[in-house]
Amino acid sequence: MFVQIKKEELLKEISKKAWYQTNNIIWIIIFVYPSLVIVDFIFANSIWVQFLFVRIIIDLLILGLYSLFQRKNYDYRLLLHITLFLLSVTSALLCNIVELQQLNIYYLLFATIILFFNLMVFWEPINSVLQTLLAFLLLAIFFRLFSQYSLDLVIGNGAQIFFIIALISCLVPGSRYKIIERDVRSQILIGKSNEQLKEQNHDINEKNNIIDSQYEQLRRLDNQKNSFINIAGHDLKNLIGSIIMSTNLIKEEDYRLSADQLEFIGYISESSEKIQYLLNKLMDVKEIESPEMKFNVEVFDANAEVLHVFRGLVETAQMKNIHLIDNISKLPLNVNLDRVFAGQVFQNLLSNAIKFSQTNNNIRVVTSLQKEKFVFEIIDEGAAIGQEELDTMFNKLKTLSEASGPVENRLGLGLSIAKLMTREMGGELLYRSDDNGNYFRVEFHVIN
Repeated sequence: MFVQIKKEELLKEISKKAWYQTNNIIWIIIFVYPSLVIVDFIFANSIWVQFLFVRIIIDLLILGLYSLFQRKNYDYRLLLHITLFLLSVTSALLCNIVELQQLNIYYLLFATIILFFNLMVFWEPINSVLQTLLAFLLLAIFFRLFSQYSLDLVIGNGAQIFFIIALISCLVPGSRYKIIERDVRSQILIGKSNEQLKEQNHDINEKNNIIDSQYEQLRRLDNQKNSFINIAGHDLKNLIGSIIMSTNLIKEEDYRLSADQLEFIGYISESSEKIQYLLNKLMDVKEIESPEMKFNVEVFDANAEVLHVFRGLVETAQMKNIHLIDNISKLPLNVNLDRVFAGQVFQNLLSNAIKFSQTNNNIRVVTSLQKEKFVFEIIDEGAAIGQEELDTMFNKLKTLSEASGPVENRLGLGLSIAKLMTREMGGELLYRSDDNGNYFRVEFHVIN
């Protein structure tokens, strides 16, 4: 998370901090400065009354200036410069008109005022240097006008200590300014970071609400899907049960049927039983979506099952004038799978290949033994379905949007189920669609 601070923003916050410090300095001076008349009364008894009025006037003047600067929002530095200048004038004057034995007291008092300012003030160090030089200048001017003592006596009675304290105190504002500037920068960074975190938290909450809403919608759709499948499944089971019952009744009078009729009844009966088996398996939607689907495995000839599916779809292909080419191996290849589901995989792939293929196309059905695996291949030499659309059909149990042109509405459910069944039975299903046509391949392990 990157936080950038603008220079104007930093200066504004520093100004707020500086005004806070300025308020402290001004109010301390307003309350404390008049009380210095006690020092005048003790050490300069002859002039304390005059300086009492001077201090009160300066105090009121500082209070008036403070009110003006607050209202007009002037620069706090100018207020501090004027305040310190007024205090320096009074202190420099007293240091040059009091008796020699009181010089130490008033120079120390002047040094204390300078030190107090530099310890409390929040401004660039150059301002303190200028005020200290101004204090030296005022002392020099008043020394020339009013002092009755020599320079050596003045320096030896407090001036030397004042110069040292004043100069050393000028070093304080620089360090103090850097520290407070760093603190202000840190406060801004923390504030901005908190604001960004609040915004991110708000965005996350909004996204969570959207996710919760979508999850609830998906849950309702899932419940509707389960309800629909359950209702449709039960209705289909009743219909299939009626068909099975009817075919059984017909079989009981097989002596009245021709050989072709018996064969067709056999197909109907076998298909009905397979449909009933698949319905029983697919009725439970959770079982479809679970990696633990249960199968009734048995050993059977995979080539014979493919040939059975092939023959059952020949007439369907002929209706679309599509040529099915039989390249099914005659070599028995035994696999240990669920016969009904394996047959459904072969049928789903071949029936979809017929459905998607164009008129007069050739579709080759090939089986072989490769590396101890039974391999079932469908090679459609017609127009490509499209790899992206095949990916959608094989990977999502949902209805595809209508294809453009005369191609039929493509339902990806059968292909998705075929892929799921193949994987659950330990096999592998591959497919591709390119300029050479469409290709489907299923592999299962064979039994030695």
